[in-house]
Amino acid sequence: MIAANVRAALGAADVQLATTLLATREDERRAIAERVNAEGPDALWDDPRLLDALVACRDLTAPPATLLMYVALRRTLLELGIDDRDVTDYCASMLLAFGKSDRAWRVSEHDENRYGYLVDLAAEAERNDGERGFQIRVHMGNFALWLTGIFPDYIAARRSRKGGPDLPYYEAMGRSGYLSASDHRLAGRLGLGGVLRSAGERFSELRVAMNRISDRLMFPAHVSADRLLRQVEDDFNYGPAH
Repeated sequence: MIAANVRAALGAADVQLATTLLATREDERRAIAERVNAEGPDALWDDPRLLDALVACRDLTAPPATLLMYVALRRTLLELGIDDRDVTDYCASMLLAFGKSDRAWRVSEHDENRYGYLVDLAAEAERNDGERGFQIRVHMGNFALWLTGIFPDYIAARRSRKGGPDLPYYEAMGRSGYLSASDHRLAGRLGLGGVLRSAGERFSELRVAMNRISDRLMFPAHVSADRLLRQVEDDFNYGPAH
């Protein structure tokens, strides 16, 4: 299972880095420190200037992946009207976990089976109702969000070359996975019911947020008609990227 632990992992070093990037004068640094002391570090992570400052950072050490991913998702989701730190934390944790080795293709970190197709996960979920079934349903949501959020251009190219499924298909499967998992008895026991339901209900917005991060930070050099059409459609439906 994905543990939503990115936000809790942000510590003093991250606060210091963010403060250094945002404040050039001593009085500015004091003001930030006072605000963090009064409101907690969330006040700093939510600063609308921080994402651009992290992206522009060209110091000897790049911003930690945990800080950059959480701030990027938080800022982009806020722009899409999603003010939910728990969902942001869960999605950031999932993306960082899935970026390691072949974790995205496995229901759990040490699962012996690899799944490359959502239809296979759906079929497996139908055959399992206990803990395994819950894990598979959660993974359906995670895997669909990973693919549609970070690799929408791959999905479009595969559809053009081989007639593969389109984004709405992946969205529908991912939404179904999250929502069915949120209703499972284990979701409440693990304290995941609310996060999974929110992820299912706002799947499209989560996908758009990740697309914008992927386009800007991960694959900025890629240019295609499919990407342009997707961006135009998403800007029309959800508002332009900031």
